[in-house]
Amino acid sequence: MKYKKTLFLAVFFLFMYGAGAGAAKIVDVFSSSNFMKNETENWGLGFGTEGTVPTGNVSAEELKEQNAYYVGDTSKKTIYLTFDCGYENGNTEKILDALKKHNAQGTFFVVGNFLETAPEIVKRMKSEGHLVGNHTYHHPDMSKISDLSSFQKEMDDVANLYKEITGEEMVKLYRPPQGKFNQENLKMAKELGYHTFFWSLAYVDWYQDNQPTAEEAYSKLLPRIHPGAIVLLHATSKTNGEILDELLTKWEELGYTFGSLEEFCK
Repeated sequence: MKYKKTLFLAVFFLFMYGAGAGAAKIVDVFSSSNFMKNETENWGLGFGTEGTVPTGNVSAEELKEQNAYYVGDTSKKTIYLTFDCGYENGNTEKILDALKKHNAQGTFFVVGNFLETAPEIVKRMKSEGHLVGNHTYHHPDMSKISDLSSFQKEMDDVANLYKEITGEEMVKLYRPPQGKFNQENLKMAKELGYHTFFWSLAYVDWYQDNQPTAEEAYSKLLPRIHPGAIVLLHATSKTNGEILDELLTKWEELGYTFGSLEEFCK
């Protein structure tokens, strides 16, 4: 087990900080039996050649059994834009402006703090046709919660506050905080009617005092884009607010269009 954990850390950090173009594909080091043990996993990816779909540390087929996904239809040049919203610091509306310009739908996974402090932005998300998903109220490690009632409270507190703000029910789309999960965790989300979403493309954009340059962001987000990509960006990122318009233009020039996570729920 220690050997597997060491291998995973290598995969995880290579995903986070970026393998060079043409790097050898990293194989999935987790077996199905390991996933079934309900041990906490950290979502991680292994990348191959540019433009190809990365390998998740749990397969798309295994995830789908629990209504969970990390990538869409890999035969279509469709991108699914998702944003994690832990708090508001002046960048979310810039992101919304860029999405509006490109007529692109985003899914914003919000926590309780964001709903409490930025209700008008949440209303704007809804009015402009975006989806607002559940990132839990307190952003805990949900894989450590073993009883359904406690798990449900984290979800319900977000959904109830969203309804107070907008007057409508929240769509049942869920992103596990920190990408931490296990088999039982995904089963509970499914039992509550949620579809769980990980990601197939992201980069280190969340450190407020160490934001990447535009060039650094493009070097990660352009070569690795692939058909069916579920892209994770943080709405707190100043860089994302500044580059999203141009980034979406560049992806469109590569022949990509933007889809809706609701497509996974049909």
